[in-house]
Order: sequence, then structure tokens, then C-alpha cells
Amino acid sequence: MKNQGFTLIELLVVITIIGILAGTILIVYGQATASARDARRKTELQQIGRMFLTTCYMPKSGPGSYDLAALADELQNKYPQYSGKLASLPGDPKLKTNERSYYEYAVSEDGTKCAIYANLERENEPVTLPGISNPTPGGGTGVLQSSADGWNGTDKYFQVSN
Repeated sequence: MKNQGFTLIELLVVITIIGILAGTILIVYGQATASARDARRKTELQQIGRMFLTTCYMPKSGPGSYDLAALADELQNKYPQYSGKLASLPGDPKLKTNERSYYEYAVSEDGTKCAIYANLERENEPVTLPGISNPTPGGGTGVLQSSADGWNGTDKYFQVSN
């Protein structure tokens, strides 16, 4: 009478194949998730840009770069018609906290140029703003490659600017 079980080698081969398949699925899932979060960032920034970039807002602290969460109260006072939208200000889908949105607003010295930007997750995002290497008020709308990695671990940023 023959044993009808599997040998140790057969079991190890099956376990190895399952491990390889599971690893591949996790990698693909991670890339799809990062792509979805980047798409959300772009959409939210474009919506915010349509709402606020027609006339740049000069924060009380003056020109510079600010997290949108830090400006929420000021923006609600300046634009009461948008207070409903500002009450639940969007933020980075991976990192947002109550204190920080990880969506940055930058305004020029003279207050005529402004930009809203976020760090993307996908390293292979195509650059559409090759002329700038940092988020720049008045620099256009698109993806730029910075000289340093941002909070999401890549050197790619998406900005919406007037």
C-alpha cells in the first residue's frame, strides 16, 4: 500500500509559489493604491485652485508657504461664502491630521501669484513642469520634480498655480 500524502519538497514548492503570488499581488495593490491617492490629490488641489486662486490670499503672516489647515480659520473669515466647504478642508489622503493637511499654499512677495501643491507618492509620475524644481507661485499647473524628497517620500509634486 502506497502513502497518499505529499512529500516535504512538494509542500515547500507549493508554499514558495503561493508566497511569490502573494508578494506580487501586494506590490500591484500598493502601486494601485498610491496611484489612486495621487489622483485624489490632483483632483482636490484643482478644486481648491478653482475656488481660491482667482485672487490670491495674503495670509496675516505675510508671503511664504503655509499648510492649508493652518490657514483654515483665516480663510473662513475672509471667504464666509465658502465656510461650509472650509469646515472640512481636504488633505493628503495618506497623511492628513487635524493639525496638518499636507496641502501647502504658497504666495509671492507681492501677493499676485500663488500656488497650492502636494507631494505625490508615485516616483514614476511624468513631469509636466520641467522649468521649475520647487513649487512656485505663478509656475503653472502640473507635476514638477524637486531637488529633495517630500513628506510622501518622492521628489514629485503636483501644483496648481495662477
